[in-house]
This record gives sequence, structure tokens and C-alpha cells, in this order.
Amino acid sequence: MSVNRIERVNSLLKRVIGDSVFRVLMGDDVSASEITITGVACGKDLRNATVRVSVFGDPAEQRRVLGIMVHHAHEFERIINAEVRLKFTPKLRFELDHSLEKGDHVLAILDSLAIPPSDSPASTPSDMQGGDSSPAAVSP
Repeated sequence: MSVNRIERVNSLLKRVIGDSVFRVLMGDDVSASEITITGVACGKDLRNATVRVSVFGDPAEQRRVLGIMVHHAHEFERIINAEVRLKFTPKLRFELDHSLEKGDHVLAILDSLAIPPSDSPASTPSDMQGGDSSPAAVSP
């Protein structure tokens, strides 16, 4: 089986699962806006897939939301079976993905290291050329 095919299936499953999060979790006490499907990794035989999920909130909230998604795994599989034509519908396994949190942490560190702009006016290129604003002639 081609690697490109597995990548395409992973991308397709990510889109289908991401689009169906709101429908599946509508009755639960979960806001779909705090859930991001960051990736899907199918096995070579397409029978199993690991779904990486990022959840906004503290660790207890993340575990709670992940437990709800695991509880509804069969519904996600049913939607995949209805919307995607595959020989086998993969069995889904959900895991937390902390990469978005790490990215936010790095951005916060960079923001704290940012140098505030100085109060002195910036020098213009004409100031550096001695006041002559005409372009300098360049000979070959």
C-alpha cells in the first residue's frame, strides 16, 4: 500500500472526525469549540487509527473531554463508515496531543522577551545619504 494513500486516508479521516465532533458531542456537557483534531495516524492495514486531540483547558478538563470522546468512539466510526468508502472502518483510539499547548507556551516566552520599541525617531535613508534624496549612479 502506498504511503501517499495512507496520508490521504489520514487527512480524510481527520476532516471527517473534525466535522462530526459537534454532531456527536451535541448532547454532552462539552463545547466543541475547545476541541481540535490535530492528526490521525492509520495503521498500514487501515484497521486501526490513532486520533490526536487537543483540548483547551486544565488537565482534569482535558481528561474528562477525552473520556467523553472515547465513549463516543463508536459513533465516530459509524459516521466514518457512512461518509468514507473504505474496505474496513478503522477502530479509533483517542490520545491527547499537547503540541498546541507547547506552541502557546513558546509564543508566550517570545512575547515576554520582546524588546519594547525605543522612543527615539528612526533614521531615514535620506538622513544617511547626507540629505540628497536622488539615487546614486552605479556604473557597471
